[in-house]
Amino acid sequence: MSTIDTHARAAVLAATLVAVSCSGHPETGRAAPDTGVVAAPTEGDGTIALDPKMRASIRVDTIAERDTASALAIAGKVQFDEDRVAHVLAPLAGRVVDLRVKVGDTTRKGQMLCAIGSREAAAVVGEHIEGRKDLELAEKNAAMTQDLFEHEAASRMALQQAQNDLAKARARVARTEEALRMLGLAGHDDLPPVDAVRGRVPIVSPIAGVVIERKVTEGQFVQSDSTPILTVGNLDTVWVVGDVFERDLRLVTVGQTASITTAAYPGDRFQGRVNYISPAIDPATRTAKVRVSVDNPRGRLKPEMFAAIDLHVDAHERALTVPTAAIFMETGRSYVYVEVSPGRFARRPIEVVSGGGTERGVLSGLRAGDRVVVDGVLLLRQEEQQRSS
Repeated sequence: MSTIDTHARAAVLAATLVAVSCSGHPETGRAAPDTGVVAAPTEGDGTIALDPKMRASIRVDTIAERDTASALAIAGKVQFDEDRVAHVLAPLAGRVVDLRVKVGDTTRKGQMLCAIGSREAAAVVGEHIEGRKDLELAEKNAAMTQDLFEHEAASRMALQQAQNDLAKARARVARTEEALRMLGLAGHDDLPPVDAVRGRVPIVSPIAGVVIERKVTEGQFVQSDSTPILTVGNLDTVWVVGDVFERDLRLVTVGQTASITTAAYPGDRFQGRVNYISPAIDPATRTAKVRVSVDNPRGRLKPEMFAAIDLHVDAHERALTVPTAAIFMETGRSYVYVEVSPGRFARRPIEVVSGGGTERGVLSGLRAGDRVVVDGVLLLRQEEQQRSS
């Protein structure tokens, strides 16, 4: 075969391949059938085009700079309000009897928690009863001697002796009454309750709250030392304590308002006020303790719970903000949908200031004048996922 024939065959084959590649189905060489399906309007640049009906289901706002109140965010931990915690001690040595509460039980102020059976208590009660009898006798003797003295039937010395005995009897009764009060045994009309006669000292709750610690069991012997046998805490108010860096202390003052957020209640913000700033800096961390008092009427904030403290700083600054409803998280990053042209949207990664509220400060990714989707983000995400699958 000549060289000319070979070149001619190659030219014919190339022309055939070009024709096939330009057809709808290169594999078969046949034209693509018309199915009537419109191609998904997801462009190569990642934008999503919506038809007018779908566009009407979302709302777009133009973002701009605005005056915002600065906030100082610090990590904290919930603690008991120490002014609302009562450590219950044994007033004297003895055996625990009639134990009525356990950890987690709610108590009222003055409610009996347990009793201490003690010989010492029985001795104090016995001395008080004996002293009251001696006082009654001394009062009668003094009155009779006074009457005899007035009728010149008793000497002045006898009168003075009767009055001296009366004073001693009154002092003794006063001393035993004070001892009973210290033990919690003083009853109505200064008479000891029935259990006290048997040497049982009732232990009552000094505050209303919840039993948070119990270190005794029924029948256990306890000493009258500084070791609490029970601890009662009131959670109506709690403290949230955090660490503020030395450089930020100028922004924090006593009485300053603060917002508290927790992982347990991500949609709720608890309001409080700073009531203490540590007078010293921790040399290891270069931080100072800041304490926020927070009302906790339903007891949702629990001691040792981690929390975030947003301190409201008086200084105001102008900053670009975006509605929180426009932001969605994916793979650990924050995104918004921006309208790049009428009816066409693009996903854009952004960085925002941590915190809560309806607006978030923008650190990067957006500019003033950008139009972002603030209502209908979920619809766009679903549309994007369907068209990419």
